[in-house]
Amino acid sequence: MDRLAKSVKIDVIAFMTKASLQNGAPAPAITQAWIGLMRAQQRVLAAIEKDFKSASLPPLGWYDVLWELVKADGGRLRPFEIEARTLLAQYNLSRLIDRLEREGLVCRETFDADGRGRWIVVTKEGRAMRERMWQTYARSIERHIGGKLSEAEARELAALLSRLY
Repeated sequence: MDRLAKSVKIDVIAFMTKASLQNGAPAPAITQAWIGLMRAQQRVLAAIEKDFKSASLPPLGWYDVLWELVKADGGRLRPFEIEARTLLAQYNLSRLIDRLEREGLVCRETFDADGRGRWIVVTKEGRAMRERMWQTYARSIERHIGGKLSEAEARELAALLSRLY
């Protein structure tokens, strides 16, 4: 019976692979990789957000925007540049920038003569918040990724993922 089960399993996998190739669908291994990638991303991000919340810090999206501003020349970017450098959609980014500005973490500066162009500039308080958030974020990354992968595995995963973008 065990031999039959193995034979059937092999036949099913062979059929799925052949059917996938014929109809343009991804091979089962590709589908499994996609599912694993999505599950890992969802679970790790949820764990990091939980760590931020436990530390009474704002969400990860705040860190992403502040980090991009801190790295930028003069600590400032135009909104479309922030959008291009983060995973935030424009409508979410506009609201987030409004919140960051209300908290004093960023400010807006006009750069066009007609007053329409705006820089988003990180403030001293924004830099301090990013540094505070990094303390928790660094521990989170280590716990949720470094605690599960060796350095060699992490390098291998990073190399594989870099091929996707």
